[in-house]
Amino acid sequence: MNTKYLNTLAASVMLAATTVSAGDIPKNDPANNLHTPAPARVTQEVLPVSEVLQSIPSPLEISVLIKESGTIYNKADLNAPEAVSRYNTAFQKAINLGIYGTDLGFANIYGKNQDAISFLNSVRDLADGLGIGAFFDYETIKELAESSNRLDELIQQTTLNFEKINNNLRERKRENVSVLILTGGWIEAVYLTTIINLREPNDLLKDKIGDQKVVLDQLLLVLDIYKSTPGFEDLINDLTALQEIYDQIEVEVIVGEPTMEEIDGVLVVTDGTRSVVHVTDTDIQKITSLLKSIRNKVIR
Repeated sequence: MNTKYLNTLAASVMLAATTVSAGDIPKNDPANNLHTPAPARVTQEVLPVSEVLQSIPSPLEISVLIKESGTIYNKADLNAPEAVSRYNTAFQKAINLGIYGTDLGFANIYGKNQDAISFLNSVRDLADGLGIGAFFDYETIKELAESSNRLDELIQQTTLNFEKINNNLRERKRENVSVLILTGGWIEAVYLTTIINLREPNDLLKDKIGDQKVVLDQLLLVLDIYKSTPGFEDLINDLTALQEIYDQIEVEVIVGEPTMEEIDGVLVVTDGTRSVVHVTDTDIQKITSLLKSIRNKVIR
């Protein structure tokens, strides 16, 4: 897995992912039936899940961007911690782990430690409900989440755990759980970007919304592997409708020369090629409206 990606993926979604381990969802409970092995042919037709994960933006990165835009923290934008009691199926629990994980990271970025603990409790409840609470180091994560100054430690610990768990899930054909958690985290991060941009229009946020075109394409390729798994078909249909809006957005690739820089004695090569997204206000309005609907369906 790409080290740069692992170092920048949101601690929040990492946290949610560390609660998942292959083979630990009870198989005798219909509500927890997410054990659907991926067809062998898929590995030849779409990118491996680990590669797709590299294309998903960090909710932490998006949260920092939102805060740096001068936006005031509004708890009402996030999913209510007490809503956790509504999630009864394994699909609901897994995707809302991602939702709450992003909310946890968002609250932590703003230094809202009490809110962060509330979201942390919701994540723990969902993990316990899935029968995977044993893999959730609540006390350690709580200690780190209570201090905004220890965010790097939170990222470091959860990054290592996520890599191990994701590898384990892949080996046991349980990547669908990781995909659901990450999809939930992505939906929540982009949703927050859209509603905040709606209130306080910002070119940087607008560009970030447009950037999700390629991410959504890759995410749908992976989700499609599990379309026969309970809950996936409706989610795929909703995100495909969102993809149709994104298809109207033009992405211009500007080829540039790579640059080399020595950092701490290591030669780092940076690709000079960049993408420019041409997104209109009408595009943003359509994305904002539909994404709100999709997110509301997920958290209801």
